[in-house]
Amino acid sequence: MNDTTRMVDAQRLSLIFNDLRLPAIKRDWPGFTTRADKEAWPAARLLATLAEHEIAERDRRRTERHLLEAHLPPGKTIDSFDFNAVPQISKAQILALCAGDGWLEKGANVIAFGPPGGGKSHLAAAIGLALIENGWRVLFTRTSDLVQKLQVARRELSLESAITKLDKYHLLILDDLAYVSKDQAETSVLFELISARYERRSLLITANQPFGEWGKVFPDPAMTLAAVDRLVHHANILELNVESYRRRAATQRRTGPGRPPGRATINENLRLSAADNQLDESPLPTSISPN
Repeated sequence: MNDTTRMVDAQRLSLIFNDLRLPAIKRDWPGFTTRADKEAWPAARLLATLAEHEIAERDRRRTERHLLEAHLPPGKTIDSFDFNAVPQISKAQILALCAGDGWLEKGANVIAFGPPGGGKSHLAAAIGLALIENGWRVLFTRTSDLVQKLQVARRELSLESAITKLDKYHLLILDDLAYVSKDQAETSVLFELISARYERRSLLITANQPFGEWGKVFPDPAMTLAAVDRLVHHANILELNVESYRRRAATQRRTGPGRPPGRATINENLRLSAADNQLDESPLPTSISPN
């Protein structure tokens, strides 16, 4: 085969792969075919290798898209969470939550209680990151920020649509529930969100106060009881009753030059270690008493 024929075939392949929407194969097939020629691969092996390469690249691109849309704070991983400093938290249970199977499919919730700086947001973000790596879609947001957006949607008569759009996320992480103002308009949209996702889509909520103090968030006692009832019906409760995790971490952290990023990116070293990604074989509880 002369060079002209090879060039024509390469151009045809480029067009075919483009039409078939196989960008990874379109980009990388010459390297695979060169290796196949040198090692005398059978045709089936070459085709399987190219197909597996395309699938792996699609998974990588999907993870990248989901990570960018999740708005996770940077550097919050399971590996970087100090479980020794929070002995109340079972690492095996957290790793089971990171898999997502068995609770996200049922629309179950996770509620993390603890004092400011106790590691709640770190743990929530780390769970979110691991879930994204396992193929789930996650959104991390301060509760007050999301409530403000939902209030705008209500004024524009599009609240139902705004809540429905959040259904694309298997897990919605509402950070700092306590900082929602005790205002009927704010708490009513929060309650509608909780009600809309009940037994359909999951919530992970971090809060400084136990349930008994949630009257400071929901001004209507009946609304407080209804919100708590929906959240704990199928829930995992995490209690981080420790001194400030953030303060301890700050004394140990070595900061480098430059300004840190504002949110997680795909280029960070955010992959879980193989050892830490092994899930506990024990069944994950679907309902835990908030006592």
